[in-house]
Amino acid sequence: MAQTRLGSNRRYFRRVLPLLGVLCLPLLAAPALAAHSAVIFIYHRFGESNFPSTSITIPQFEAHIAELKRGGYHVMSLPDIVAALKSGKSLPDRAVGLSVDDAYLSAFTEAWPRLKAAGFPLTLFVATDPVDRKIKSYMTWRQIRALKDEGVTIGSQTASHLHMAAASDAEDRHDLEKSNGRFLAELGAVPRLIAYPYGEAGLAVMRLAREAGFVAGFGQHSGVADGHSELYYLPRFALDEKYGGIDRFRLTANALPLPVKDVTPADPLIEPGDENPPAIGFTLMGGAPGMSGGSKNLACFVSHEGKATVTRLGGEEGSDIRIEVRMTKPMPAGRTRLNCTLPTSEGRWRWFGRQFFVRK
Repeated sequence: MAQTRLGSNRRYFRRVLPLLGVLCLPLLAAPALAAHSAVIFIYHRFGESNFPSTSITIPQFEAHIAELKRGGYHVMSLPDIVAALKSGKSLPDRAVGLSVDDAYLSAFTEAWPRLKAAGFPLTLFVATDPVDRKIKSYMTWRQIRALKDEGVTIGSQTASHLHMAAASDAEDRHDLEKSNGRFLAELGAVPRLIAYPYGEAGLAVMRLAREAGFVAGFGQHSGVADGHSELYYLPRFALDEKYGGIDRFRLTANALPLPVKDVTPADPLIEPGDENPPAIGFTLMGGAPGMSGGSKNLACFVSHEGKATVTRLGGEEGSDIRIEVRMTKPMPAGRTRLNCTLPTSEGRWRWFGRQFFVRK
């Protein structure tokens, strides 16, 4: 269902990763100690070479686990990360969360035994219809219950894994009610976390998630979750065979938040008749540690055209600076991803991402 999820990401990273290396110019200082942020990763399949755009190889996955065990990271459960973000409680530096979408069988047979042996918590997001249909490549309810009994957090991915941003409120509400009913019947509880299928959401979808009782929602756009992130659209770094090498994993696992506020447009859903390309902007907060003297090194990329034009509007270094990101082409129908990055003197990257969805 989600096996075409990273199609646009492939083209994006072909352009972006080489440029990230070019950006290591005069660099910002990064905070050395605790930060109120966490990097969250998303996986789908494990060792399923027929689906390289959504699968990670077993050697790659084992290298990720080894890096997390020895690299000074703090692997935390998603509920604990969300609780800290909601309360304003500090998170340790290099806090990392792990999630798997879609409940493919290989997450049960390959991923969880390795994560369990390492003592790492996991959140599994489940779309209930494929499980109910007993599709062979998916887990069974019995296997999902076994994971829950072993401490895995179970989250929702709706019933039918629908395109929520493209569906009506009534369709989305029905799908959530259906899936919540199945979770209650099979697991005895309704999930508190939701991952939007394909990472697609808008303000209306986020409102429905809140009304359905979820305490947080997750997308599939790159970035670091912090106290300024939208709690119902938290970012996650996606990993697959092409972009699951240890160098990229280490780079993203060490990422820091780009401190932004007042993001426009507020709604990531672009309706027919809306301005397209939209006027994208945000305020880069100058009071954050390590932000002095470096906004000139900010670079932004969009998935359908590569590097975008970045304009600074007033403000002095060390104070809030308004940033405008301009594209030359309209966003195509469907998903478009924005990534803005800023290097630090410690070799770490500040990262802000957003996914837009253009409705036909």
